Amino acid sequence: MVDKKTDKGESLHYKKNKKSRGTYGFFAQKETWSSILDFEHPNIPNQEFNDTMTANRAGRETRDDKYEDPDSKKQAKILKAFLGTVQHYFGSWEKIFSGVRDTRNQLLITYPMAALMCVGILMFEFRLGARREITHKLRGSKVAEKKFKALFGTEEIPHGDTLNYGFKGVNPEDVQAVVIKLVKKLIRKKVLAPWRLFGIYYLITFDGTGMLTFSERHCKHCLTQKLNNGTTRYYHPVLEAKLVTANGFAISLVTEFIENENMYPDKQDCELKAFYRLVKKLNKYFPKLPMCLLLDGLFAGGPTFSICKKYDWKYLITLKDADLSSVNGEFENLMSISPDNHQHVVIGGAKRVSQAYRWMNGIDYVDSQDEKHLLSVLECVETYRETPRKLFKSTKHKWLTNFFLTAGNVTTLANDAGRQRWKIENEGFNVQKNGGFKLEHPYSQDENARKVFYYLLQIAYLFFQLMEKGSLFRKAFPKGVGSLKNIADCLLEAWRNLRLDDQEFISLYSGKFQIRFDSS
Repeated sequence: MVDKKTDKGESLHYKKNKKSRGTYGFFAQKETWSSILDFEHPNIPNQEFNDTMTANRAGRETRDDKYEDPDSKKQAKILKAFLGTVQHYFGSWEKIFSGVRDTRNQLLITYPMAALMCVGILMFEFRLGARREITHKLRGSKVAEKKFKALFGTEEIPHGDTLNYGFKGVNPEDVQAVVIKLVKKLIRKKVLAPWRLFGIYYLITFDGTGMLTFSERHCKHCLTQKLNNGTTRYYHPVLEAKLVTANGFAISLVTEFIENENMYPDKQDCELKAFYRLVKKLNKYFPKLPMCLLLDGLFAGGPTFSICKKYDWKYLITLKDADLSSVNGEFENLMSISPDNHQHVVIGGAKRVSQAYRWMNGIDYVDSQDEKHLLSVLECVETYRETPRKLFKSTKHKWLTNFFLTAGNVTTLANDAGRQRWKIENEGFNVQKNGGFKLEHPYSQDENARKVFYYLLQIAYLFFQLMEKGSLFRKAFPKGVGSLKNIADCLLEAWRNLRLDDQEFISLYSGKFQIRFDSS
């Protein structure tokens, strides 16, 4: 049965359910039936594709539950979860990478740029760990290549060296723009809205990490470090701004590579210099996004306070007892005459965790440029024990902030904001380094190509998080499939072994469905 259309072209079914979608559960396709039928798949004649889509909507003729073999059924479900999630939020691969300019001679190429980008994404999703593994694990597999042909019309999956050659001519900023475009789609669809601080501010945390390390000079942009044994380390770090949430998302927003301009600079590039460049990009690409910056003590200073005031950003910056002595001293002096600015909270089962809060507003600070700043300081001393029989341990956290602190907001700011900063390291860099993505592997010696691979890793990790946390995957595997590495292995197995014709493969992840996330 086909839904009737309103005068705006929306089906009555969609219009009826428009208000009941929830804030972060969305129909996979909001287009009108006519816009769906007008879509031309690159490798299936338009009428044939239309017939497939129509039949799929009416009877869902290709379903993952049609397989009697348990392994095939599992493979169909996980392929649907991954490809369906990507299609649901971002559309086709061609659409995702439409803004990446291809400088190659189009008359001489075999693989379109979107195909190369897709293989780069799959290399990270499958945790292959190196370009050469594309040949060993994907190329030559007729089943895998048939799926790739259904997507891009090519007879084979490109070689890892083909990716490297193609990416040498790509402007890395084009791929950075793809990352930004994808995140903006999620924000516009309110996918991440349930985890905003006070229902308003997105949590943005900054941190640097090592990306590549060499014993010999790699290029003129290498940073250098003299080691105690007399040798020189050549390395390439990177600074990231990531959007983090309480349920575990760590999504790359903007990246700044920390690198020297030439081989013999007067002063080397550093994380603080990169931070000042990065915040300009962040404001450029997300000028109206309400955000709260979660920062390490390295960034506690007048320039950061001025930047946040200029861009109307909130912030929580780690404050150590040895830093900003004037601020710490005034905080202690004022606390001695402010008995009301204390609060004690007990959380956790069996009263094993207690938090003692102290806070003070209106602390004056004058920076090295004689600029005056008005700050607030929040301190949380947490006492806990892992089991009733173990001794109590205490940990102190302290932050600088431009929030006005009250008894009603200090626990939220400490637990739901300040302490979320570690997610960039735990859910972000740690997973990308040690969870199979191999962030520190040199995927290319070429300057452009290695940056393109870095951005593709960030996109792949975004796709993986959306799939793994989404209801499409959770409902298909209510008991899970083990570790995150196991999910990648299952994806690779499904891509290599599940036999599908073109129509079955496309209809596997097409159609109308919802994806929700647990916001509890």
